[in-house]
Amino acid sequence: MVRSQGWYGGDGRDPYIHRAWMRRGVPDHAFDGRPQIAIANTASDLTPCNMHLNEVAEYVKQGVWEAGGVPVNLPVVSLGETLVKPTAMLWRNMAAMATEEMLRANPIDSVVLLGGCDKTIPALLMAAASVDLPAVVVPGGPMLNGYFRGERMGCGTGVWQLSEEVRAGTLAAAEFEATDKTMIRSKGHCNTMGTASTMGLMAEALGMTIPGVAGTPAADSRLLEAAHTSGRLAVELALEDRRISQVITRQSFHNAIVALAGIGGSTNAVVHLLAIAGRLGIELTLEDFDRIGAQVPLLVNLQPAGTYLMEDLFRAGGFLAVLDQLRDLLDPSATTVTGRALTDYLGIQQVWDQDVIAPRGEPLQDDAGIAVLRGNLAPRGAIIKPAAATPELLVHTGRAVVFDSIEDVHARLDDPDLDVDADSVFVLRGCGPKGYPGMPEVGNMPLPQKLLAQGVRDVVRISDGRMSGTAYGTVVLHVAPEAAAGGPLALVQDGDLITLDVPARRLDLLVDPDELAARTPSQRQVDAFAVADRGWQKLYIEHVQGADSGADLDFLVGSSGSDVTRESH
Repeated sequence: MVRSQGWYGGDGRDPYIHRAWMRRGVPDHAFDGRPQIAIANTASDLTPCNMHLNEVAEYVKQGVWEAGGVPVNLPVVSLGETLVKPTAMLWRNMAAMATEEMLRANPIDSVVLLGGCDKTIPALLMAAASVDLPAVVVPGGPMLNGYFRGERMGCGTGVWQLSEEVRAGTLAAAEFEATDKTMIRSKGHCNTMGTASTMGLMAEALGMTIPGVAGTPAADSRLLEAAHTSGRLAVELALEDRRISQVITRQSFHNAIVALAGIGGSTNAVVHLLAIAGRLGIELTLEDFDRIGAQVPLLVNLQPAGTYLMEDLFRAGGFLAVLDQLRDLLDPSATTVTGRALTDYLGIQQVWDQDVIAPRGEPLQDDAGIAVLRGNLAPRGAIIKPAAATPELLVHTGRAVVFDSIEDVHARLDDPDLDVDADSVFVLRGCGPKGYPGMPEVGNMPLPQKLLAQGVRDVVRISDGRMSGTAYGTVVLHVAPEAAAGGPLALVQDGDLITLDVPARRLDLLVDPDELAARTPSQRQVDAFAVADRGWQKLYIEHVQGADSGADLDFLVGSSGSDVTRESH
């Protein structure tokens, strides 16, 4: 018996109420034991990257009906990365918790997860993992290529590049303003290898999409075909009770980490994968990202670490063509929502453009995985994306220039008296999960105008915050413990020497230990830390874990199953 029959099956007052209120045009046989398939839909006009998901949901419905199930649209919390303040990451856990509770509380036998924008797919996967219902992901897909002056203009990446040129005086502000229409050409999420694209591909690497679907452009009719097929699959998943815990295993995370390095994916995937693993009770650590991914070659030539965009990757053979070249590094025991191993789908799709997907023997970079740094400045770890960094800065020592908040950056960055040069190491603190709150994407702070005027386009930057997956630079992120949680980042002072040594995996503050022990955080810094006395922010600050654990809430770690505990009417 499917789970929903606990609501609709049998005689008596309660089943009567459940059926009666759900009729409204639904035929009698909809309640005869047919699987009830929820469509967890993050469509919202305030999440522009997900605006088209209502159309995708209609095709999911058709597939569900065709397979003998009953589809039910379930709008869930949607987070628009470009709009919500102070940062969408503040509400990722809330979106996951709200979706989890709605899936648990309702007569649902399986769920189709529709996400796109950065936090929506991670939140949906966290929710589904906690409830442990059968589930399948349909990623909303990237937008079409943008162009500026005849060259590809990546969504997000172009903003970082061109805005710095405006500040440097090499591009007119009016010309920059006019590029927004050329950058955003169609429905869909960012077309660079940013967080949205990365997490869609990570869902496939984890086995949670029909293989070959992730990365399909939002405007491509094949996405609607895949939505229809996913609706049919959701009915099969319900009837076979093939739950998410049977699909996502430790081996699945192994494959996701390999894929993350091969595609040059977003650093934000680290914190999201850690959180998803935590919901399933699977032990995953920062060391796993370094151990598994460090020696994986970069094969995908996409912005921000390369030249092309997601539409080009799809044209060149897509994600499965990339995985096929990394097949020897994948764990063949990892399965997918179809019931077949992920590796069963490899060897079919060819690479059609080796400029976009480099051959395994001629990679763009030999060792492209996320590097995990340790040292007295990051006792619980920090990360850097070598593929997006300046190679000459991966081993560097420089004087610290310290900012106590992103507002402090905005206030002082272009001060002519700021003591900064090309060798300086920028330190931004108070931007971790607790400190801001929500760990905003500010780690890739802009450069001072006087450095830009000198032709400088990158310096070492260190932060307890995150950066957009569309961004680039020699940026050390997710420093743990964060400053607001008592991490040593809170003790750095202007002029301190800091050493970054990525090959040695070190991040060290060159200050005598006795002097460091005598220091206390400045009052200016403490005053900038987040304070909340009510609502979600208060709950978040009191319970959020560090970046090294996925920045989830401590009481949400671990799966609690799909059954409701009490019944009442």
